[in-house]
Amino acid sequence: MARKHILHMLTPLAHMSPFDVNMALDAGFDAVVPYVGVGVGEVTGLVQDAIFSRPPDAGVDTGIFIGGKNVSLALDMFDAAKKAMVPPFQVSVFADPAGSFTTAAAMVAKVEKALEKKFERSLKDTRITIFGATGVVGFCTAVIAAKEGAKVTIAGHDGIERVKKVAEEIQARFKVNVNAADGSTDARKKALAEETQVILTTAKGGVQVISKVQLSAANGLLIAADVNAVPPAGIEGLAVNADGEPLETTKAVGIGPLSIGNVKYKVESGLFKRMIEADKTVTFDFQDAFSFAREIAK
Repeated sequence: MARKHILHMLTPLAHMSPFDVNMALDAGFDAVVPYVGVGVGEVTGLVQDAIFSRPPDAGVDTGIFIGGKNVSLALDMFDAAKKAMVPPFQVSVFADPAGSFTTAAAMVAKVEKALEKKFERSLKDTRITIFGATGVVGFCTAVIAAKEGAKVTIAGHDGIERVKKVAEEIQARFKVNVNAADGSTDARKKALAEETQVILTTAKGGVQVISKVQLSAANGLLIAADVNAVPPAGIEGLAVNADGEPLETTKAVGIGPLSIGNVKYKVESGLFKRMIEADKTVTFDFQDAFSFAREIAK
């Protein structure tokens, strides 16, 4: 009798994301079990319950998924899960809080591909400004882009204080430099747009972040991309299915949320499938998601 593929899903929140549950089951897991309200201190016990309940050769058929809405907390839980292993008792671990790792990976991979195809350049030294970077997707996007050598600025819609703390957290944890800027007024957003080559908006759905007026002032802009599929668009005039087409009122090209979402979906589903199909246990974080997104992005 074939051994069941079981996924234990941990989140510090009151509910596990239905999105992630559906993705895991559709990817092929036989059973998905959510655990909510989980703190870092509880991860070891839960993981060890999972590893010791099956023989060592069943570790490859057992997975731990870490959700939530906080990048640093998810990575702390991810580290705790890996440290809880007692070889040869081990299981696979995949972290993707609020889909931020796979969404950010998809966004940066699509931007990287567009830079190569349209402008014959890489992420390195490209000036990127992220609006909505206090959220999980913006946070992770900033980390991935900065690790690839981009000159990243994160703009705060409510002033500089919160994004400054985010920039300091990124510097302390990931050892990359990210600049913080005040994006609280239309004039400040326009000034930031004038200085950047890539605009990324990762704000919550249904919020227009950048207007056509601000875009028209961005003479050096190469790419504008948005992850918000809920009207109105985060970037005015950007079609949801834009995939490198010219962006109205600019010399830049646009990448819409459906184009990014298509890659994000394939990355999350693909990583779940890799957990199931692996010959030995695997661990996936945002860097693994980005590597996979690079393979998929066109």
